[in-house]
Amino acid sequence: MPVDFIGIIGNRAGSEIQAPSGPIVDRVHIGALARAHEYAGFDWVYAGYHSNSPDNFQTIAYAAQQTETLRYLVAHRPGFIQPTVAAKNLASLDHFIGGKLGVNIISGDDADFRREGDFLPPEERYHRAGEFLEIVKTYWTSPVPFDHVGKYFRVENSLAAVKPLQKPSIPIFFPGTSDVAVDVAARHADVYALWGEEVEEVRAIVNKVRAAAKVYGRENHIRFSLSLRPVLASTEAAAWARAEDILAKAKALAEGEPAFPPAKSRPGGMQRLRDLATKGRVVDKRLWTEMAGLPNARGNTTGLVGTAEQVAESLLDYYDAGISVFLIRGFDPLEDSLQYGRELLPRVRAGVAERDARASRPVLAVSA
Repeated sequence: MPVDFIGIIGNRAGSEIQAPSGPIVDRVHIGALARAHEYAGFDWVYAGYHSNSPDNFQTIAYAAQQTETLRYLVAHRPGFIQPTVAAKNLASLDHFIGGKLGVNIISGDDADFRREGDFLPPEERYHRAGEFLEIVKTYWTSPVPFDHVGKYFRVENSLAAVKPLQKPSIPIFFPGTSDVAVDVAARHADVYALWGEEVEEVRAIVNKVRAAAKVYGRENHIRFSLSLRPVLASTEAAAWARAEDILAKAKALAEGEPAFPPAKSRPGGMQRLRDLATKGRVVDKRLWTEMAGLPNARGNTTGLVGTAEQVAESLLDYYDAGISVFLIRGFDPLEDSLQYGRELLPRVRAGVAERDARASRPVLAVSA
């Protein structure tokens, strides 16, 4: 199975070890980061969502003008605009960027939902996301006007004039490990998104989602993505020294940055990573958890530390567990993306090609 790599694009420079710099919408930085990922051989970049960040649809619309082949994954929170409007906006953006759009439907993070005026509890948000996706997919595909009456939305005589440019449709990514989230993903997702946990835990989640999708006849339709933070160096010792330096810088920056206070509550995925950090500094071969244990940890924080060969080997372990999409980002977003392109992506792709070639070879019968 082909493997895809997704990077991250932000609205300005900054990370856990780099204080934010430049204007809040830094077009120079956005363009440079998009071009760097394309040059490095990434398939996608992801524009996430936060209540106090610039509009990520606009970020992608601008970035896509700077690249030729790179695809763009936009995060979207259901509930703030009607699903027919969201479907139209996504389809329109897909046209403007040449049919290279994907959407990640996010329903976690209680505190950030409340900042924007949404006080539904998590389980309700996931139920709403399922109904939202039902309408969006109908809007994108129905050749005739349709009606919908549900718990969260009502639509009457709706028919799209603009449908996605790409066929069959815009790929839908969906995260969430609760039972209701897994059911929504089983019904609607093209890619189910996981956090960077232990290989066997990832394998168990993949199997759980596939089993849920089988109920809807979709067990072979869903791919699986995994988010990680690789830390590379020429030797394993140098990579761990770099990881220690990253941790020290992150702690120092967090102490002096009141804009990122310790989190009072976390989405389920982030809490799972925090729980993982209690198992030890390193789990599996080289899954580094210390960043996830910081009080103000945000997003995907677990990393793989080692040489490019060692980290590629670990990524291939996840591939063997069912992962075929990797969202990877560094702590120095621009330079790390280029390093991944030079050292990591080619090794993983070669390993995947070798595995796929072995799997396709005929088994020779042995005569008695």
